[in-house]
Amino acid sequence: MAAAQDYFDLYDYRQRVFLMYKKRNSLLQQGASHAAILKEFREEKDELFASHPQSALDNDQRTKFKGLSYFPYSKDLVFEAEVIEIPPRAVTVPKNPYEAMTMTSIAQVTFAIAGQPATLSIYWIDVYGGGLFLPFHDGTSPDISYGAGRYLFDTIKGSSFLESTRNGKNTIILDFNYAYNPSCAYNPLWVCPLAPVENRITPRIEAGEKKFEL
Repeated sequence: MAAAQDYFDLYDYRQRVFLMYKKRNSLLQQGASHAAILKEFREEKDELFASHPQSALDNDQRTKFKGLSYFPYSKDLVFEAEVIEIPPRAVTVPKNPYEAMTMTSIAQVTFAIAGQPATLSIYWIDVYGGGLFLPFHDGTSPDISYGAGRYLFDTIKGSSFLESTRNGKNTIILDFNYAYNPSCAYNPLWVCPLAPVENRITPRIEAGEKKFEL
């Protein structure tokens, strides 16, 4: 059983992640440089991974850690997409070869990468009070990015998206420069929900975090 301090550490880690995204969103809304904001965001994330007791890396990995590997910033992989609500539908997704979990598909977003259309579902995870979740698997996997796919946001864990208003419609900003690996990409001791089949797309999203290597 975990020690009491572990729970306080986990709370602290999630608060720090939440504040990183809150600061990012505030700076973007103020019109600051996207590339500069991303650079600072990545530096803060690397520091969390290197030093925080609730890092996805174990103690041995942290001693060797030199920073996560990222694609360069791409303005072409930032999209303002309308959120299309759909009838809620239960979706079962794997966490590993032996375990699965159920999420609820509640909406879809559609965009195009180099002329190739792509549609992703947004899910509701009904644990810890619930949260929005967008996992995906694209054409860079498994050669450059993690083989099981990446996440764009998981609001339960503090990562979020930037809301937008366009012509009175419900829209959000999909900024794939902030795509990141699930915890199980760093250490097999972690168990993570993976991208369902419906969120496996063909276009290559060459933005965000690459495959993890020490």
